[in-house]
Amino acid sequence: MSIRMKKILYNQRVAPYVFVLPFVLSLAIFFVYPVISTFIMSFQEVLPGQTHFIGLDNYRNLWDDSFYTALWNSSKYTFWTILVLIPLPLVLAVFLNSKLMKWSAFFRSTLFLPALTSVVVAGIVFRLVFGSLDNSVMNTFRHAFGFETINWLGSSASGMLVLVILATWRYLGINIIYFMSALQSIPSELYESASIDGANTWNKFWRITLPLLKPISIYVITISIYGGYSMFTESFILWSGNHSPNDIGLTMIGLLYRSGIEKNELGLGSAIGMILLLLTMVLNVIQLRLFGLFRKED
Repeated sequence: MSIRMKKILYNQRVAPYVFVLPFVLSLAIFFVYPVISTFIMSFQEVLPGQTHFIGLDNYRNLWDDSFYTALWNSSKYTFWTILVLIPLPLVLAVFLNSKLMKWSAFFRSTLFLPALTSVVVAGIVFRLVFGSLDNSVMNTFRHAFGFETINWLGSSASGMLVLVILATWRYLGINIIYFMSALQSIPSELYESASIDGANTWNKFWRITLPLLKPISIYVITISIYGGYSMFTESFILWSGNHSPNDIGLTMIGLLYRSGIEKNELGLGSAIGMILLLLTMVLNVIQLRLFGLFRKED
């Protein structure tokens, strides 16, 4: 290594940029460039070997029944997964973090195991468990209580229930890990001081634990919004393809796949991708404002 190169690398002003450069390059290559290319492509008609600009036609052709169905399904899925996968992991993390909890390490490992399972394998198993036959696991369970057989994946309500149960089973352990890492960073002195002041368990949880879990809660909600609207594989496997009855399992990514891959309308698929990106960004900005992240501290 030349002396000039050493001076550059060991320079206090240059060194930070050298360390940050791999991240900046990765972000530019794998995110910024694809987003810009998709944005440009959303104004084009893309055919094999040729492309030409068609203005806003892709965005005009976007607003049909399939788009509204996919948007509604993805929004419902995101809403229910956030409603379940935020408070439930938080409460379980509090119990698992308690010194009074026995077999805590065992339960942590057990709850995290589903996250290591392939989504494809999990989807196939859930498709069999929630099958429409009389001898499927869940219909057999219903028979034990005197209920009749139902087609779980044949209606919008029960199909969404299966999707949310699958998401809960698979991602519960991950969110528990997030919340437990935040709980373990809370100084025990705060709880001891609260006990001296006469605070009970509920007051400690409400006044100390929840406020200090705000940063990790924001993070979990943010990735949950992204994960909810980007869900595709679970639906694709449960309904053995991208064409569920009356599109009850159609998601935004499923619509993008149908338009861009199945119908070879890459311009329209790019327009769907841009709308999805804008939607998730707007929702995350709203929830960040609700949490006061942009508020100036006194």
